[in-house]
Amino acid sequence: MFKKVKLTDSLYYVGVNDRNKVLFENMWPLPYGISYNSYLIVDEETALIDTVDTCYSEEFLQKIETALEGRSLDYLIINHMEPDHSGSLKDILRVYPDVTLVGNGKTFDMTYGFYGIKDHTLTVKDGDNLSLGRRNLHFYLTPMVHWPETMMTYDATDLTLFAGDAFGCFRALNGGILDKDLDTSLYYPEMIRYYANIVGKYGSPVQKALKKLASLEIKTICSTHGPVWQKEIGKVVSIYDKLSKYEAEDGVVIIYGSMYGNTAKMAEAIATELSACGIKHIAVHNVTNSHSSYILEDIFRYKGVIIGSPTYNTALYPEVDSILKKIENREIKNRYFGYFGSFSWANGASKQFALFSERIKWEVIGTPIENKMGMNSDSYEACESLAKAMAEKLLNSK
Repeated sequence: MFKKVKLTDSLYYVGVNDRNKVLFENMWPLPYGISYNSYLIVDEETALIDTVDTCYSEEFLQKIETALEGRSLDYLIINHMEPDHSGSLKDILRVYPDVTLVGNGKTFDMTYGFYGIKDHTLTVKDGDNLSLGRRNLHFYLTPMVHWPETMMTYDATDLTLFAGDAFGCFRALNGGILDKDLDTSLYYPEMIRYYANIVGKYGSPVQKALKKLASLEIKTICSTHGPVWQKEIGKVVSIYDKLSKYEAEDGVVIIYGSMYGNTAKMAEAIATELSACGIKHIAVHNVTNSHSSYILEDIFRYKGVIIGSPTYNTALYPEVDSILKKIENREIKNRYFGYFGSFSWANGASKQFALFSERIKWEVIGTPIENKMGMNSDSYEACESLAKAMAEKLLNSK
């Protein structure tokens, strides 16, 4: 038997923590786990908001049964069809066969495609309402935040926004559910990493969603991952607004690959000079050791990006090439870009960096460095010159 977790007089938390999964979407590390959040409204009629990963269906169903106290489940509102939130759909239908599924047209294309479910559905459009008795739910379609079927549900009585994946973050919930009961400083870096890797490509749709919701009075945000936000709603919305505009702090992320240490020495020389020039926020990533999710997090965080690579088979070091493709896929805008590299007999890396900067339309800062073989005094001077140019650009652009 699970203890009921009551958020308001009629809203219950029935989500679960996953501390076993190593990689989210089989790609992004989860060193601190993740939560799959689901919520139950108990009014004259009852409504479940989203489900959880199928691995946790048994625990999930027990929590719902405890909160319902013998009542039936009338509605299941599907804000997002990604399997970590829709995975328990069939289990809900098995236990509550008379439940009505609420979603939009694209939602039900997916319920059929993923699970063969097409009956007991109520299709809603943007702005439609559903009364549960005292509570009146409003539905807002928010396509591509971050799937085409995503929507949000607003409880106009309790001023609660059920936001789907928006405003979510990696990291399991350690005891508390509400932000006031948690050390939220642990969650904000994981919110940025979550956004950078999961939502990052869709800045424009996020901006459209924020504008659509701007007129609502919101006292609680219930995301599908991470804390329930009440005290710190302003900060959470501000983070999403900033990230989706590709705004960034005055800092520099240095990313490099190195086979024999020469490119690594260049990266360290650049970092040292950036600090000497007054840049305090500097993140240095060796692509061999840093997972790309943390690199992308820092690229979303900082305005300056300096990338280095040795030439490998006349092209970029493979892991550097991989991170460039991930950056391009997310269409990250408005960054200052510097690049450097080393080679032994043919300099292919520099050409690839130049093409990358043209495609992504980042402003190139300083003189690109092409270091042949080992480091020497000229190499160090070139690294210092690049760092000074980047620092000057950042410090003078405030």
